[in-house]
Amino acid sequence: MTAQAAAVRPTSAKVMLFVAKYGTLIVLAAMVIAMCVLAPNSFANWGNARNILSQVSLTAIVASGLTLVLVVDEFDMSIGYQASLGGILAVGLIVNQRIPWPLAILIVLACGFLIGLANSLIVTKLGVNALVATLGVGTIVIGVNYWYSGGIPISGIDQYPGFTSLAQGATLGLPNTVWIMLVVLCALWVMLNRTVLGQHMQAVGGNKQAAALSGVRVDRVRIAAFVVAGLCAVATGLLLSSRVGSGQVNAGDGYLLNSFAAVFLGSAALRDGEFHIVGTFIGVLTVGVGFNGLAILGAPTFVQFIFSGTLLIVAVALSTVARRYSK
Repeated sequence: MTAQAAAVRPTSAKVMLFVAKYGTLIVLAAMVIAMCVLAPNSFANWGNARNILSQVSLTAIVASGLTLVLVVDEFDMSIGYQASLGGILAVGLIVNQRIPWPLAILIVLACGFLIGLANSLIVTKLGVNALVATLGVGTIVIGVNYWYSGGIPISGIDQYPGFTSLAQGATLGLPNTVWIMLVVLCALWVMLNRTVLGQHMQAVGGNKQAAALSGVRVDRVRIAAFVVAGLCAVATGLLLSSRVGSGQVNAGDGYLLNSFAAVFLGSAALRDGEFHIVGTFIGVLTVGVGFNGLAILGAPTFVQFIFSGTLLIVAVALSTVARRYSK
């Protein structure tokens, strides 16, 4: 290696480390500045900021659960399908089975627990790759969804204001879903950073073998991560049905791509390629600001799909760079 190359390499490494640690914040700031210039009256106001928070709240909930699965170095490809089932099941139980809505919510959460448990046991006890296992479980969830709903939306939930107010109501000037999002994010942040379980999750994600040799019950930790992801997914689905006022068969499927994009973007925010709750929220905001900006500018639907795919690629690239240069 020449002296010139040796001199250049440290500078380039520092630049890459900076991008890896603050890349998502740079992307977010660039989008905010661009929108403030292109649509200052429509974008830069409290009403739109409140709208963005409301729009990202449900994505943040499902993405926070996914964060824990990625922390333990696994994948969950079923979260979108679980969200769809959560919404259709909540409305169906309330409208068709006449079950009181608080009890219906508990049943839906129990289903999320069981789906997450099924995912985790297939991965930990049967040794099936998480990508394959969760895709398989997700496909089964789709089948259950169509069996229960008959493949058609379920309406009539507007007759139950207690349920619809969960997502349509507001408290202290902010939508209820924003408050629910903040509670979930804070709870999972505390769990991941201030509890033994959270420390074990990070240890398992860092090195499963080393964690096991240190006395960590690796399988139990992975099971806990999948279960939390399932709970967050179905909770997102029932809140979505509360917001739109009906149960839609495929309503939650889109959360899969957006959640992965948000979590990977978040790994390139403030930390060097590590998945963490604060980063996930920053990633969710980045995705939300992008979609909000496209809507304000009147971008056609195909542009939104291109944006989603591009953002996911950028997110994974930033995360990969962060991991590579943090070693």
